[in-house]
Amino acid sequence: MNIKALANLLGGTLQSDDPDAEIVAVNTLQNAREDEASFLASMKYKADLHRSKAGVFLVALDFPEEHSRGKNLIKVADPYLAFAQLQRHFHPATCSSGKRHPTAIINSAALLADDVDVGPYVVIEAGVTIASGSIVCAGSVIEKESSIGHDCMIHARSVISYGSVIGDRVILQSGVVIGSDGFGYAWTGKEHLKIPQTGRVVLENDVEVGANSCIDRGALGDTVIRQGVKLDNQIQIGHNVEVGAYSIMASQVGISGSTKIGAGCQIGGQAGIAGHLNIGDGIKLAAKSGVLGDLDAGGTYAGYPAIHHRTWLKVSALTARLPEIWNQIRKKK
Repeated sequence: MNIKALANLLGGTLQSDDPDAEIVAVNTLQNAREDEASFLASMKYKADLHRSKAGVFLVALDFPEEHSRGKNLIKVADPYLAFAQLQRHFHPATCSSGKRHPTAIINSAALLADDVDVGPYVVIEAGVTIASGSIVCAGSVIEKESSIGHDCMIHARSVISYGSVIGDRVILQSGVVIGSDGFGYAWTGKEHLKIPQTGRVVLENDVEVGANSCIDRGALGDTVIRQGVKLDNQIQIGHNVEVGAYSIMASQVGISGSTKIGAGCQIGGQAGIAGHLNIGDGIKLAAKSGVLGDLDAGGTYAGYPAIHHRTWLKVSALTARLPEIWNQIRKKK
């Protein structure tokens, strides 16, 4: 695609002496060739832009003119978003074509659309339904009475346990387990008595779950992951948790049972949230934070136990001075 067509695709403003130059891919500022595009999401990388050999650069609308000399530019409102759109153009999603590997075991009582792809050693049990455009990759197991929507990608060795409901355009990365038993036991005085977990897991449309993550089924009702939620690798979601629409979590987050996460939340890596809590819409939670109580909507929190971020910054600054402060207190005694 030439530079002019790229600008039209992105809805950007072209600044170029060679609008017909062809672009075949996107690359980093450091590694891009003359037939590749790159992007500048932050001015702290402007030195890399000057050294870059990229054929065209995606930059912000207010990109300074003094840095523009001799460069082909496409000015856009959000260079990182434009990069993502361009990557999707050059690397479109795989389309299904109805291929069924001979080693796959598909129960005769399962209902698969004609164009669903099924990879080697997949097991699909009775009562499963899989809608058009979906792909199930090697070694995955889809247990009885589960449903998978349109255009889903189920990567290798994923497990979707019985009765799970998967919406449209859902992506499960390799090793994901959907619908494992929730961690529910009652103490008899002698042993932990396992409580049957009879709920389901429901993933709404456009959810993505990272590799080796686990979402437990509800003890009675459902565990629900709302539309557009994005989960990183190695995340644990306990039974009867609800995650609000378009929330996002980084790697190794753990959420205990029956906690409700609001919509549009951002949760940093290795954060932990106790059970039976209510987390408000739009909260931001720093990495390694530990949440022991409800959090109000819209706040930014950090630390263990999690407190407002500004307070945590003050506490962190004081922590390094505690020996000095203690010595001063002792001298005054």
